[in-house]
Amino acid sequence: MSVLRSGSPHRSHFPHRTVHPLATVAGTLMAVLSLLLGTSATAGAAAPERAAEPTHPGQDWAGSQIAEHEGTAAGIAPSPSSSAASVEGVDVSSHNGNVAWSTLWNSGSRFAYVKATESTSYTNPYFAQQYNGSYTAGMIRGAYHFATPNTSSGAAQANYFVDHGGGWSKDGKTLPGALDMEYNPYGSTCYGLSAAGLVNWMKDWFATYKARTGRDAVIYTSTSWWKQCTGNSTAFGSINPLWVPRYGSSVGELPAGWGFHTIWQYTSSGATVGDHNRFNGSMDRLQALANG
Repeated sequence: MSVLRSGSPHRSHFPHRTVHPLATVAGTLMAVLSLLLGTSATAGAAAPERAAEPTHPGQDWAGSQIAEHEGTAAGIAPSPSSSAASVEGVDVSSHNGNVAWSTLWNSGSRFAYVKATESTSYTNPYFAQQYNGSYTAGMIRGAYHFATPNTSSGAAQANYFVDHGGGWSKDGKTLPGALDMEYNPYGSTCYGLSAAGLVNWMKDWFATYKARTGRDAVIYTSTSWWKQCTGNSTAFGSINPLWVPRYGSSVGELPAGWGFHTIWQYTSSGATVGDHNRFNGSMDRLQALANG
């Protein structure tokens, strides 16, 4: 190979080797092309593969996958101890249709969570009737997002949620938004992500939601799914209120990181009245959660 030194004649370290300028240029071009192709292939392999958008989001709601995967049946309303303060509530989604909110109010329900969105492509067509109707009936209401971590980033889904009903206002009647993390209704239980990948996805979602609303969102998840898919992460227990499904006479074991639950979904009772929940505290504590 020839070396050209500034201010010196052209000389070679290998005087007995003939150098062909065209061959050198061609070799350089091939090396650059190979480097570019290699970089492109590597970048393509590293890019996460996204799943298609959900095909039946109207069939996905908080707890829709719990009984199927954990083998639990619809529960019977537990009897609270005389010393335990609690508030009754419901959660609904599009499969409940138009909800008779005055009937639920008269039966004792005082708060409601309403599914607003799923992924970045679905909004609940009954959201206005359910979200505004519960408010008009006198309930404290909130919205929740059904997560599909394999379709888009946590930030993208949090923004979509806030933009389509998941916002918050300090009016004393609006609960912070909730993130529904449960079994994948479309395939791989943990959405094809590692435990660390799922934890980071949730951190992205929660950070974005807080940046948009100023509130730390509630998380809905079951202990069994949490153990299986996050490695029983303790990353959220000191920050995000826990809404846990358990269809039986007691709330049972909680996911790691939480010393107590905030909301207990204790029945999954069908399409007409929604799932039943119990807030773990008195009405003034529920109002405090709403006010932030």
